[in-house]
Parts: sequence; C-alpha cells; structure tokens
Amino acid sequence: MSRWFGGEDPSVKYVVGSLVAGVFLGGVGGGVAFPTLPTLGPLLGISPLFVGAILSVNRFTRLLMNTPAGQILDTIGTRRPMIAGFVVQGLVPFGYVLGLDPGPIPLDSATVFLLSRACWGIGSAFVFVGAFSTITHITTPENRGRWVGYMRGGQSLGFPAGLVVGGLVTDAFGYSEAFLVAGFAGLLAAVVAALVLPDVNADVGTTSSLRDLPALVGADARIFTVGAINFVVRFLFAGILLSTVVLYAEEYGIAVGSLSGVGASGLVMAVSVLGSSLTTLLVGRYSDTLTNRAALTIPGLAVFASGFAVLALVQTLESTLVGVALIGIGVGGTSPPLLAYLGDISPADDVGKLGGAYNVFGDLGSTLGPLVALPAANAFGFTVEYLACVALIAVACVLAARTLYGDASMVEMSPAAADD
Repeated sequence: MSRWFGGEDPSVKYVVGSLVAGVFLGGVGGGVAFPTLPTLGPLLGISPLFVGAILSVNRFTRLLMNTPAGQILDTIGTRRPMIAGFVVQGLVPFGYVLGLDPGPIPLDSATVFLLSRACWGIGSAFVFVGAFSTITHITTPENRGRWVGYMRGGQSLGFPAGLVVGGLVTDAFGYSEAFLVAGFAGLLAAVVAALVLPDVNADVGTTSSLRDLPALVGADARIFTVGAINFVVRFLFAGILLSTVVLYAEEYGIAVGSLSGVGASGLVMAVSVLGSSLTTLLVGRYSDTLTNRAALTIPGLAVFASGFAVLALVQTLESTLVGVALIGIGVGGTSPPLLAYLGDISPADDVGKLGGAYNVFGDLGSTLGPLVALPAANAFGFTVEYLACVALIAVACVLAARTLYGDASMVEMSPAAADD
C-alpha cells in the first residue's frame, strides 16, 4: 500500500509539475556539457578520446545505478533519494567550473570533469527512476498516461535546451558562466522538489530484494517486452541516429543555407526532438482513453521505422527533415504508453526496481548504439544501416504483438487497483 508524506494526498499537478521542472533542468545541466567540452578539451589539454569518455561516463554510471536506485526508492520512499539526486545534478556543473582551474586540488582537469559527469549519472538515476515511481503511485490507470507524457516531455526537451544554453551562454560570456547557469538551475529544481514532493513509500516488509529482479522481470513476458522495446528505441534513436546524423548530412551534402554539415545536423535533430516532445504530450493523454494503452506501441514503432526508411531511400534536405520528424514522432508515440503501461502492471511494492530495470534497458541501448553506428556506416553505408534499423523495429513489433496486445488484465494488476 502506498502512503503519502504527511498523510495527505497532494495535488497531482503540483507534484508532476515539480518533477517535469526537475528532469528538464537536470537535462539542461547534462546538455550544457556537449557543446562546450569538445571545444574546451584542446584548451585544457584533454585528448579527444578522454573527452569522449567524459561525455559518456554519466550514461555508464546511470546504467549501473538504475536498479540499486529502484531498490532504495522502494525501501525508504521516494522523497529523500530524489531530493538527493536533484542536489547532485545541481552540484555537478560547479564541478565543471572547478575543472577549469583545479587549483590546490590534487586532480587534473580531465579527472575532475570525469568524476563530475559520473556523479551526474548517479544523481539522474535517482531522479528518473524516482519520477516514474512517484507518478505511478499518485496516478491511476485513468490518468497515468497524461502525467507520464508530461514527465517524458520534460526529459526529452531538457537535453537539447542544454545544448542551446551551453552554446549561447558560452559564446556570450564564457565557459564558467555557462556552467554556473546550469548549476543554479539544477539547485533550483532541488529546492522546488523539496517543497513539493510527497514521500511515497512501499511496504518494506513485502518488497522484493534486488537479487530477485531478474526473476521478477522474467516471470512476466510483458515486463521483459516493455524493456526490450525501450532498448530498441534508445539503441536506434540515441545510439544510431545521434551518432550518424552529422556524417549522413556531410555524405549527402545536406545543407541549410550557409550552415555546414554540423550546423545542418543540429537543426535536423531539433526537428526530431520537437516531434518527439509534442507527440509525447499528446499520446500520453490519448492512451488514458484506451482499455490497453500498449495498443499504441505498434503504430508508434511503424512511424519510427518509416523515418529510417525515408532516410535510407531518399537523401535530400526535405526528405531528411521528414525522416527525422517521423523518427521523433515514433519515439514520442512509443515511449510514454510503454512507461505508463509498465506502471499499470508493476506490483505496487516493486515499482521503483522495475522502473530502474526499464531505464537499464534504455541506457544499455544508448550505450551500445554508438559502438555499432559508425563501424556499420563505414562498412555497409547509410542505406544498408538504416534499412537494418527498419528490420530491427519489425522484430520489436512482432514481440509487442505477441505479448502486449489482447491484454485485458493490466487494470487488475495495477498498483492503484491493488490499493483499492
């Protein structure tokens, strides 16, 4: 049974609003590093290889921390771990400032940046898994999709906003100022979270242990399928597409005005992110009207696949914009219903751990994608690689059709139904 901090049921919109602000501002802090560190590396004597390690280490630490974070959230409640996660995310950009001039600290700049990014991954694990757990507990199957959609929309917009903030503030004022803006924004999110977040606790006496998680996931094919589809979506979107879009634009001469391939690719990805964010908000709300919100999975995946097909078969500016927009719409049409559906079918006392497992699948896809993307493009070309992406999405569709469709039991298994 869930219980509220202070014994009162808080207004859902204020709680979710604080979560949206938190994940958005946390994403800003994460995104600020990307346009700044690659140019800052040569100035600080950091090799390109180590810059790449700095940019990716947060994803690795989050991958390791997702399921332990879920265990902690299920055991001691969501409020304190989430506030701690927000604080860590807010402090990380100040670590970047310290990395510019370590001074008396016996660490070089590269190490300070690496440790700071690693801490960001740990903090974001508690924030993202905690956000899912909190929303699942304070909503019902009748409104969960809408609020999950808002939360995912905040996540998807935060990172590109960080890219813009990092680039503009650095150009106008400098590196330190850009990092300070991100840091104060993150700490503001922590303050808002401390004022608004309830404490949602599971019954500690009945929660499963972390070592039981593989059996818990394996016992229900639907839970594994949700995770596997999240892996495919993140592998292809955050892994393959983000890693190859710049080279794709340069290979086929995709240009926007006087922008280079790099500049054009940034605009192209903005179209994709915008499509994903808008669709996330709409689809989450619409899924609340369906008996089985997982029914949206295959249409979302079909749109997702069509975007890769367009990129593979037609290489013009117009087709590229259409292709990435379709990919973004497919991501936005698939992820919120899946995450809300996971909340519907998760045992109430294991919501945090299963949310962590969901993020593990996604982070694993995001981590493996770049390792495959460039070698495959060099070996086979973009046409073959993107058509292979279509084939992988088709496999995910088959998996969804076999396990998620025709499921009439999700309401009975939802945490809300269990609490009733």
